[in-house]
Amino acid sequence: MRHGYIRLAAATPKIKVADCKYNTKQILKLAKKAYDEDARVLVLPELCITGYTCNDLFLQSTLISSAKESLIKIVKETSCYKGMILFVGLPLIYRCKLYNVIAVMCDGQLLGFIPKRNLPNYGEFYEKRYFVSGFEECVDIQVADWTVPMGMNLLFECSNMPSLVIGAEVCEDLWSPKPPSIEHALHGATVLVNCSASNEVVGKSEYRYDLVKGQSARLISAYVYSSAGEGESTQDIVFSGNNMICENGSVLASGQLFMNKCIYADIDLERLQSERCRMNTFDMDELESERSYTRVKFCTQIKDLKLIRYFDKAPFVPSDKHSRDERCEEILNIQTYGLKKRLEHTACQSAVVGISGGLDSTLALIVTVRAFDKCGISRDKITCVTMPCFGTTDRTYRNAVTLTRQLGCTLREINIKEAVKQHFKDIGHDEAIHDTTYENSQARERTQVLMDIANQTGGMVIGTGDMSELALGWATYNGDHMSMYGVNASVPKTLVRHLVRYYADSSQDTLLTQALYDILDTPVSPELLPPQEDGNIAQKTEDIVGPYELHDFFMYHILRFGVSMQKLFRIANIAFDKEYDKETIYKWLKIFVRRFFLQQFKRSCLPDGPKVGSVALSPRGDLRMPSDASALLWMHELDYIKETNNLEE
Repeated sequence: MRHGYIRLAAATPKIKVADCKYNTKQILKLAKKAYDEDARVLVLPELCITGYTCNDLFLQSTLISSAKESLIKIVKETSCYKGMILFVGLPLIYRCKLYNVIAVMCDGQLLGFIPKRNLPNYGEFYEKRYFVSGFEECVDIQVADWTVPMGMNLLFECSNMPSLVIGAEVCEDLWSPKPPSIEHALHGATVLVNCSASNEVVGKSEYRYDLVKGQSARLISAYVYSSAGEGESTQDIVFSGNNMICENGSVLASGQLFMNKCIYADIDLERLQSERCRMNTFDMDELESERSYTRVKFCTQIKDLKLIRYFDKAPFVPSDKHSRDERCEEILNIQTYGLKKRLEHTACQSAVVGISGGLDSTLALIVTVRAFDKCGISRDKITCVTMPCFGTTDRTYRNAVTLTRQLGCTLREINIKEAVKQHFKDIGHDEAIHDTTYENSQARERTQVLMDIANQTGGMVIGTGDMSELALGWATYNGDHMSMYGVNASVPKTLVRHLVRYYADSSQDTLLTQALYDILDTPVSPELLPPQEDGNIAQKTEDIVGPYELHDFFMYHILRFGVSMQKLFRIANIAFDKEYDKETIYKWLKIFVRRFFLQQFKRSCLPDGPKVGSVALSPRGDLRMPSDASALLWMHELDYIKETNNLEE
């Protein structure tokens, strides 16, 4: 299973200035090491065959000739590293002018030269003393037995991995107002490489970090940055070997300063391709400008990598507390101001929340309280309605009451048992049969009560259902599925928990904090079936539909990146290696896919609600999916996973 992954490497050899033979040995050692580590793209620093700090020695024919001989040696001696493409910097003469170029090679063939366009000639740099600026359109030059294209408008396309298209630029090119990498990306490059010699001064590493990271995000690409390090002359400046590999704004690997390390990262080309497909403002250049580019084919070696890439098992939730708290505050503000606008637009002075003592209704109430505070409306205009029925436990009832009172809202308790029993009589349902009718009748009765109280008070029913429930269709159609504004509609269950905890941690009210912590410890349940004999919850949602941490992981990768089932199964097993076995992951993945397709009709008529993240299910926004779409292709792929992994259901 390949799934679009390829391993990239950025390395810095420890060189000797102007000693091409020594430097060549170091380069070859790094090439072997990278190949043995399954890297198939290796990027080395600017002018690393000679050293960047040769200064006026660049004007010596002895050095230039030696550099060319070293290049030929590197091409030939790396021919055994099948499918690995190398980017190496050196000085090269063309038509009596000296160019600072990147040489590109693969399988014993010299594929091309990319000259540096932007030559720094300020501060400590004076490259124009030796080099001339590179040109865009390619010309053919002769090196040994090879006729090689040379020019900035040069892309390297992988024949057996079409999503791997590589463009290159040299050091200062990235720092300029119009980097060549922009045009490369617009002409299809998914991987951008930079052979650099960036010296170290105070504060520069942070700027460089943001620059590389930002360029990968702006161009929806992988960006491999290799910089000169130890061994360069320190006559006036010092180099740190600051290497980086980024993917669409994420830093996947970064070397320590002054370590001359080789770093590796597994790039997801399918993810990059998916992102570009979704973003229609990423506008590929028209055919006319396409003619200015030269494309060189090469082949790589596609392996089933043992991935070194990290997969976050909670992609909706930042891992460190500081970032998580910032995210929680930001999301609460989005929810709060979304509701605030709706209240102001409708001139609504009251709200109705069905309060169950569970996580979702707790978050909805927190958001409503914040919105009322922003609007300057008294909290007692928020009517919290608790509606005990067959499955309500003392614990959830007690928490619902405490939560309402401590937040200063108005509490109404309406026991719906008799109303539901009367409904059973009306439709001829046996109360002893605890089926879907038994459960949904309660949910719809509760929704009717909320809607009617909203009419009484001139208020608005605030929806409590979250995005994970919507993805699974775990809501009663025209029951808890319906509201007048759904504040949690794009908040996944794994994030709901953290939002409530964040509010609890920041509360100064001891009773409120205790109630919130107990709500966090209560199993997720719709409480539609009678409690156990000991009074505890009998109906636990995750026992029925599966762990929400798995479903949120599935939802994120399917909706955000459109991954295949095989790829999703693979990365889920990596992310949850210590928590779930393959059979368990497969079981709940199959349930997720089946329910996701079958329950689209519920999402097609959702109430309004604010989008808070990059994944959302609104039929008016992020998910325009037909309610009658077939899941057959996805289910066939799941059957294939079962067969190839010898899984039992």
